[in-house]
Amino acid sequence: MAMNEARKVVLAYSGGLDTSVILKWLQDTYRCEVVTFTADLGQGEELEPARKKALQLGIKAEHIFIEDLREEFVRDFVFPMFRANAIYEGEYLLGTSIARPLIAKRQVEIAHQTGADAVSHGATGKGNDQVRFELGYYALAPGIKVIAPWREWDLLSREKLMAYAERHGIPIDMKHKQGGSPYSMDANLLHISFEGRHLEDPAAEAEDSMWRWTVSPEAAPDAAEYLELDYRAGDIVALNGAAMSPAQVLTRLNELGGKHGIGRLDLVENRYVGMKSRGCYETPGGTIMLRAHRAIESLCLDREVAHLKDDLMPRYASLIYNGYWWSPERRALQVLIDHTQGSVNGRVRLKLYKGNVIVVGRQSADSLFDPTIATFEDDAGAYDQKDAAGFIKLNALRLRIAANLARRKN
Repeated sequence: MAMNEARKVVLAYSGGLDTSVILKWLQDTYRCEVVTFTADLGQGEELEPARKKALQLGIKAEHIFIEDLREEFVRDFVFPMFRANAIYEGEYLLGTSIARPLIAKRQVEIAHQTGADAVSHGATGKGNDQVRFELGYYALAPGIKVIAPWREWDLLSREKLMAYAERHGIPIDMKHKQGGSPYSMDANLLHISFEGRHLEDPAAEAEDSMWRWTVSPEAAPDAAEYLELDYRAGDIVALNGAAMSPAQVLTRLNELGGKHGIGRLDLVENRYVGMKSRGCYETPGGTIMLRAHRAIESLCLDREVAHLKDDLMPRYASLIYNGYWWSPERRALQVLIDHTQGSVNGRVRLKLYKGNVIVVGRQSADSLFDPTIATFEDDAGAYDQKDAAGFIKLNALRLRIAANLARRKN
C-alpha cells in the first residue's frame, strides 16, 4: 500500500506504549484521521486511561471507542471453541488466538460506522497476530486497506520506540522508564500469555514472580475444593447450582483455578509464520472447562461421534491458531460440532487440588451409560456374552489370513 492513501484509519488501541506510538506515527506518516478502538475482553486493566491518552494525542471524542465485549467474547468465541475441546499442539488452549477474530470484527464494523477506509494493528511482522487480524479484516471487508506499522517503520527496538514517544510528547508509563516488564504479555478473560526476554532461552525456568493469576501448586490450599458445573447443549450454564452468564462462568472459574494453582503452561510452539516460539500461559478457567466438558461428553456422546470430534479437533484448533476463524471450513466444522452438542446436558462434579482438575462424577438425563448392560454383576440377560466370540473371530479374520500367509512363506 502506498503512503498517504488512507483517509481515516481504525486502530486497535490499548493505550500502551506501542499503540500510542502507532497512533502518532499514523497521523504523521499517512496524514489521516485516526479512530481508536479499545476492547475490554477481561484483561483486568482500567481502560479509561486509554481514552484520556487518545484525547491528549488529538483524537476526537466521537472517534474513541471503548467497549465491554466480555460476554460476546465468551458466548460467541470461547464457548464454541470449547465445544470442540480445541487444543493446539497437544497443550495450548488458544487464549490469544480466539480473541483476534472478535477484535477484527469490531474494527471492521467501526470502520463502516465511521466511514474509515483502513484498519491498523500493533502486531509485529514476526508473529501470528498479524495473520489473525488481517485474515479477519479481509474475510469481513475484502476491500479494506490494512496498515501494519511494524512492517513499515524503522522503530524496531524498545529504545527507538521510547525515543519517538519522548520526541512527540507521548506519555510513557513509569514501568517503561524503569526498564519495563521483562515479558511481552497479552491478557483476556480466557488467559494471560508471557513471551520474550528471560523466556527466549527455552532451558530457563520461568520465574515464579512472573505468574499473575495462579498461585504455584506448592502454595495452593492443602484442602481440595469440590465444584459442580451444569451443562446445556455443551455450554456451562451454572456453577454450584447458581445460574451464570458465559463471562460470569469464566470469571469465576479463573478465580477458583487460580486459587488452586491450575492452568499454568510452559510451551515451545510452532508459529504459523514458520519459527518456533517459547511462551508461558495461565488458563485456569479454561483448563477446568476442558476437563469438565470432556467428562460430560463421555456420558452423552455416541462413541463414533466422539471419536470423529477427536479426529477433527487438531484441524479445527490449527484453523483458530492460524487465524482462520472466519473461513468457510471453520464455519462448516462448527456446524458439525454444534450439532453434536444437543445431547451434551447434565452435571459434572470436580475436585480442584494443587494444580489438578479431578473429575469425580458426572450425571445426565441424556446419558448413554446403561448400568444394566455395563454391570459386572448378573445382568439378567441384557448382554449375551456368547455374542462376543463371533464378533472377535470376524474382526480377527484379516489377522489370521495374514498370519497364515506369513507361515506359508516361512
